Amino acid sequence: MLIEALGSALLGLVLAWTASRRLAHRLPARSLVLATGVAGALFGAFVTRSAFDPGSSLLVLVGAAIVSAASLSLLLRPAGRLRRRQAPA
Repeated sequence: MLIEALGSALLGLVLAWTASRRLAHRLPARSLVLATGVAGALFGAFVTRSAFDPGSSLLVLVGAAIVSAASLSLLLRPAGRLRRRQAPA
């Protein structure tokens, strides 16, 4: 169980670091991104381990990666300014 938690935290950290390197212009501060990635991965591992049997470590890591990526996607901002069309008078 400890190895799954450490592996999930490391996986979330790697996902968050990769996202912060590739999408730095669309994400908030790097410390927030890294913390969100790790927290999402640990929460995903907890939910996946609770839902499935404890013997499936690979499935726990997959669940951690999915929840971590989903929580990181909530931090993304739009790429450009939103353009609103004015209605004709």
